[in-house]
Amino acid sequence: MLQPYACHPEASRGRLYPESYSTFRTPFQRDRDRIIHSSAFRRLKHKTQVFVEHEGDYYRTRMTHTIEVAQVARTIAGALGLNTDLAEAVALAHDLGHPPFGHTGEDALAVLMKDYGGFDHNAQALRIVTKLERHYAGFDGLNLTWETLEGIAKHNGPVISDKGGSHQVPDRASLPYALAEFDAQWNLELETNASAEAQVAAVADDCAYNHHDLHDGLRAGLFTEDDLCELPMIGECFATVDRAYPGLDATRRRHEALRRVFGVMVEDVIAVAQNRLLSLQPQSVDDIRHMDGPIIRFSKPLYQSLKVVKMFLFQRMYRAPSVVVERKRVTGMINELFPLFLDRPELLPEDWQGDVAAAQAKGNDGRTELARVVLDYVAGMTDRFAIQEYHRLIDPDF
Repeated sequence: MLQPYACHPEASRGRLYPESYSTFRTPFQRDRDRIIHSSAFRRLKHKTQVFVEHEGDYYRTRMTHTIEVAQVARTIAGALGLNTDLAEAVALAHDLGHPPFGHTGEDALAVLMKDYGGFDHNAQALRIVTKLERHYAGFDGLNLTWETLEGIAKHNGPVISDKGGSHQVPDRASLPYALAEFDAQWNLELETNASAEAQVAAVADDCAYNHHDLHDGLRAGLFTEDDLCELPMIGECFATVDRAYPGLDATRRRHEALRRVFGVMVEDVIAVAQNRLLSLQPQSVDDIRHMDGPIIRFSKPLYQSLKVVKMFLFQRMYRAPSVVVERKRVTGMINELFPLFLDRPELLPEDWQGDVAAAQAKGNDGRTELARVVLDYVAGMTDRFAIQEYHRLIDPDF
């Protein structure tokens, strides 16, 4: 049963373009299904987290990561009496705006777009689901509900805030253009928290990537189980496995320990949220939105432990020499592909030329509008396709 502070589908603020109510799916189930069937979702299969797509079949891609996040989000939301369909929909959409080559590609595009309105992957995800998906007869985008769009934009917290957190800006004038454009069309209340369901999706993202980056780093040989045993919380999980299963082979030991790490994170989030909800007694989703901070979060002790884990991963994985070399290589690709398309937009595919012509017709704003078209194209590339385009257009021997 949904709690009073959950997002109830019958109370949804609806869609930008009104549609009849489905006879067998709630609005949030319909959102989830549209996201899964979108072109952008399919492309996540060949976009990566840390390692470049061709490096190995066992490393997580954006799609496998997204599926893991959605599974955790449903679990947490269900335990808290929240709307599992909305939590799942936001989780499935949360990475749609990521460009090729993970955070490396995002960093490169943020620099390239500095003079053209900026780049933020949450804002780009919103642009994808409100404009760039063009399959429906009656509208551009997926015409998702307000609540799902809010979750995509705000799952990391209020966008307009003076706290200086991830994806936050101090005022409306500083918003990434992709977010500002849609918010002007339909107010997403960017100064407030998102729903509890969207907050669940954000924490589920943290749980999933902390867990799988440990797995992938071990598989890549960037650190060892002995290294992990020195870390808070993780060492305790390995010790628990060793007591319960002495002499267990290395592969099973690793899996058993890291699944316990996953369990510790999820159980901590649920326990903290239950206590906070009991204490604060929110009576509506708007009570959640106007709280001083998120209702869904880790406990302070676990948060401190995870800070140590994240610092370890930053030093030993994200900035490992082999990863740094690859980051430099793919940054170079983005830094050459983007200006090439900006200077020679005729190189874009035929079905993009209508957008190119519309941008060029903007007069003094034409260069900015064209840069945004080029961004949409480059950000939509998979790792594999970006490499192929670089070979085809710039350096066949690279």
